[in-house]
Amino acid sequence: MVMDKLGGSLQDALKKLVGAGRIDERTVNEVVKDIQRALLQSDVNVKLVMEMSKHIKERAMKEDVPKGMNPREHVIRIVHQELINILGKSTEIQLKPQTIMMIGLQGSGKTTTTAKLSRYFQKKGLKPAVVCADTFRPGAYQQLQTLCNGLNVPFYGEEGNPDAVGIVERGLKAIEKNDVLIVDTAGRHSLEADLIDEMEQIHAIAKPDHKFLVLDGAIGQQASEQARAFNDSIGITGVVITKLDGTAKGGGALSAVSETNSSIAFIGVGETPNDLEKFESDRFISRLLGMGDLKSLLEKAEEALTEEDMDMESLMRGKFTLKDMYKQLEAVNKLGPMKQVMNMLPLGGMGMKVPDDAYKVTEDKLGNYRIVMDSMTEEELLNPRVIGSARIKRIARGSGNGPEVVRELLKYHKMMQTAMKGFRGGKFNMNKMMKKMGM
Repeated sequence: MVMDKLGGSLQDALKKLVGAGRIDERTVNEVVKDIQRALLQSDVNVKLVMEMSKHIKERAMKEDVPKGMNPREHVIRIVHQELINILGKSTEIQLKPQTIMMIGLQGSGKTTTTAKLSRYFQKKGLKPAVVCADTFRPGAYQQLQTLCNGLNVPFYGEEGNPDAVGIVERGLKAIEKNDVLIVDTAGRHSLEADLIDEMEQIHAIAKPDHKFLVLDGAIGQQASEQARAFNDSIGITGVVITKLDGTAKGGGALSAVSETNSSIAFIGVGETPNDLEKFESDRFISRLLGMGDLKSLLEKAEEALTEEDMDMESLMRGKFTLKDMYKQLEAVNKLGPMKQVMNMLPLGGMGMKVPDDAYKVTEDKLGNYRIVMDSMTEEELLNPRVIGSARIKRIARGSGNGPEVVRELLKYHKMMQTAMKGFRGGKFNMNKMMKKMGM
């Protein structure tokens, strides 16, 4: 999901701990070197990396191993905690009526993020509304209006009117009955005097509870300079970092923010309106280290799924039928891209890693599997063992596939059935693992 290259490199570094015969100074030094390399390649500030490395070495060799934890788990826990320290705290976002002012330079993804933020509050049960005060960029009005209409979010703007301050004053009155009022301001190619003046005037009128600075993840360590400049002007309360799903410099933007007095509020992890996540440093680092993020996955499931979508009893009982799997695939499809969902599971901790280029193929296959299952009878869905060669040919014809696709589906079902047995038998004790890590 987020910053795959960095996450993969960090997971590879920690594998040395898992495979080591014993944890000594040499092993710790090797792991720290690999972590340094991964962070520096992701453009994290050198000074921060060196300080963190020093802390890991000192703590790993001097601290006593906590009761109930082995030396390997102890070092992994230290790495987890020190990475969290680099990112700092997250912005506190309360689910109540509030006014939010969006600021940032042109090209940072501010307008798209405004729509995503509306969707975030909408999913939480609040009623957001948006004012378009970006009178500088051609097309900003149309873009934001289209995005808001697609989400059924009230929108106010005055196309062609250059008076951004007046638009905000009239717009906030027009949408005042809504819960969360979001003002999208103009950006420039650089922080110019006229932009600062306009922001300060809008700030005086809107009196926002939050001022979110939107930064492109690819900006790297320059994020620190921008954060300071905007903070000096109107005082930012949180930073939103966009495009973290496709940049190698995301580590620089994330760590640079922590050098200022600001904090990270949200991260953009994709292009759809749902691809904005509330930033939690411990959860973010857990995913990078391959330990998953079951809390976020549960929250996402609560927002997107009904009780009928995800029947946990059917998943955990002795018999896992094709019908159960069908329901599961439908539920996963509602949660979002397969890659995002899979990265919330602690696959790295289980020694399983899905290749990056396999995700789209997997999504396509899962979609086709649903078509195949639509061609099956109720008996076949409940008892896959009755499916012989003759039935395979019939199902293949009915779904427009070859027999090999049906066989592949049946093989996939057996694999999922085995996995369910593993969970039921306690082979992968997630609660125990998360508790040990202090999560």
